[in-house]
Amino acid sequence: MSDPSRPTSPIRTAAVIPAAGRGVRLGPGAPKALRALGGTPMLVHAVRAMAASRAVSLVVVVAPPDGAPEVRHLLDEHPLGDRTDLVVVPGGATRQESVRLGLAALPEAIDVVLVHDAARPLVPVDTVDAVIAAVRAGAPAVVPALPLADTVKQVAPQPQGTPEPVVGTPERALLRAVQTPQGFDRETLLKAHDTVVEGEGATDDAGLVERLGQPVVVVPGHEEAFKVTRPLDLVLAEAVLARRRATDGYV
Repeated sequence: MSDPSRPTSPIRTAAVIPAAGRGVRLGPGAPKALRALGGTPMLVHAVRAMAASRAVSLVVVVAPPDGAPEVRHLLDEHPLGDRTDLVVVPGGATRQESVRLGLAALPEAIDVVLVHDAARPLVPVDTVDAVIAAVRAGAPAVVPALPLADTVKQVAPQPQGTPEPVVGTPERALLRAVQTPQGFDRETLLKAHDTVVEGEGATDDAGLVERLGQPVVVVPGHEEAFKVTRPLDLVLAEAVLARRRATDGYV
């Protein structure tokens, strides 16, 4: 017999993509999210990556504060189809503020929220689905991550160009390189953004949840979910995209 106290409505998932930054490490020119990858803006690839999951019913793109109409026009030129709704809202001066504005645009029916970097345009749908599944299974916060390939050294920071003394070597087997999309129970993420003051040591949304004392769990990430930050990353992304187009019919 079904439990009458349990909600019968389906769990709905939305993705928030903050894309208000300029990405100075890629050099001068258009904001990083609007840089072309295989002839298509990275932001379009990132939106498509979220919409590729059948669980995602809404994608909210957080545009530069003065650029929402232009971003909306750009995305309208690359339609998603009828299954996934798309909303564009202006962002804020910081990433946390932009994510908060994206959360404010979500309808009440949304239960699970993904937060995804626009600069990770090639995350596979299996990774997206794994994050969603872990949140639906009860985890308040989920991050995809990979084991580290390199040894990591902790140093005492010095001025740029000055040798830095090593003060420790963390055990690599205990470390993970975190990716996105990060997934959250909606109420947990809203509480984190409402409670944690920006600059209190959290560098991502999962870090905000950690500051609340709530558990965060890791699911396997994917090597193709890397962040396009430097010119060399863009070269690698072009190579991955070319392989997908040749073997998978990716557009």
